[in-house]
Amino acid sequence: MNTTIRDLLVKFGKLPVSVDQVADDSDLYAVGLTSFASVQLMLGIEEAFDIEFPDNLLNRKSFASIAAIARTVDQIKDSRKVA
Repeated sequence: MNTTIRDLLVKFGKLPVSVDQVADDSDLYAVGLTSFASVQLMLGIEEAFDIEFPDNLLNRKSFASIAAIARTVDQIKDSRKVA
């Protein structure tokens, strides 16, 4: 999953640094992720993982790092299994 998230960051994140230099727990906003890019990233994630972000997960914390994004995607997928 992290590889896909990294690929999406390259495509939509428009980071000023190489995604290869970003650790999974690095603050993406600190390395240059903008609010606009996070929305584009979210749309790419929804398409890639066939999910939809619920309103309660549309926040900065959900996109704070690659690890946070992965946890959020897992949380959304798990909630679909329960529903």
